[in-house]
Amino acid sequence: MAANNEKSGAEQRIENAIYGTPKIKPDEQRKYLGTFRERVCLTISVKELHEQNWQPALVAELKRGIGNLVFLNGNLPHEEIHPYLLATNQHGGSFTMKTAPEFKTDPDSLAVVVAAKTGVFQSPVDVEKRYPQFKVGQHPAAKQTDDEHHGFFYRLFHQKGEE
Repeated sequence: MAANNEKSGAEQRIENAIYGTPKIKPDEQRKYLGTFRERVCLTISVKELHEQNWQPALVAELKRGIGNLVFLNGNLPHEEIHPYLLATNQHGGSFTMKTAPEFKTDPDSLAVVVAAKTGVFQSPVDVEKRYPQFKVGQHPAAKQTDDEHHGFFYRLFHQKGEE
């Protein structure tokens, strides 16, 4: 016979009806807009979304073909997430707007999450780390020529073409 601490099937169904089905890793699902970390390919925080346009990074991630599910924080103003919604549609992704009150809009919360249907274990997933080439103002420093390194007298006495 079953132990006293185990619930019968009927009791479990009643509790699920009253309290809802228990979730696996609810904090992780809240953070990643309803999905698990192992499925996530790319994340864009609310702060990063406000700093610049990350659509090229979203498009690059969708073109990789690993994850094509895009979760958008629907609690953000429409004009902020609409460009990402359009980019998702144009590049073969499918999107889900998450509007539950558990999805916050503070700077550390996530605004956009690109995920796969199964675990892909991608790292890093933060947009600034995964696609630094798209960061505005983070272009590699231009290489200076030898003439720029040296002063007037060096250039005067060391003309190009002389050996």
